[in-house]
Amino acid sequence: MTDREPARILLADDHALVRRGVRLILDSEPDLTVVAEASDGAEAIAQARTERPDLAILDIAMPRLTGLQAARELSRILPDLRILILTMYDNEQYFFEALKAGASGYVLKSVADRDLVEACRAAVRGEPFLYPGAVNALIRNYLERVADGEDPTSGRTITDREEEVLKLVAEGHSSKEIADLLVISVKTVERHRSNLLQKLGLRDRLELTRYAIRAGLIEP
Repeated sequence: MTDREPARILLADDHALVRRGVRLILDSEPDLTVVAEASDGAEAIAQARTERPDLAILDIAMPRLTGLQAARELSRILPDLRILILTMYDNEQYFFEALKAGASGYVLKSVADRDLVEACRAAVRGEPFLYPGAVNALIRNYLERVADGEDPTSGRTITDREEEVLKLVAEGHSSKEIADLLVISVKTVERHRSNLLQKLGLRDRLELTRYAIRAGLIEP
């Protein structure tokens, strides 16, 4: 993309009226243009494959696939695509899950007329865009982790499979139920659970559940 070419945007929201309003905001800017629209997450992925936009703007609550699920898949198949979440949810769990899914920005619909254009430009430049409440949530999360004795800079990571197990443990499923859901052995589930406790420095299911809430894997 050269300086003269507008950033090509995919817009996904299940409400046509919202898409129309957002499109009016974006298409009035010389450096931004909406090239495709989608009404759900699955359609957004299909449109992104076809149109190869520079930026995808995704609502969270959509049919078939949510914006967060779509963001995870888009980050995997189109790693150069920038992603913004545009949502009505001023919610820390959704915010942290959006960052985890690969979004570089989180914009509230209530202030879209003020923040969206700036957020789009930041995303295209490869910079994050966070509304003030999200910044506060990040700082609070960091301080909570320090207070809990964690090292937030240690970069400890868990695998995708361990994350699946963590979510199901936190939701209250037994090892047998998790094994059936993930089509793995109970022994493998127990190994993943043991690895999670060790990696995250936790002691039991209750602490795993608290961690899962803080990580945005489940809602409190």
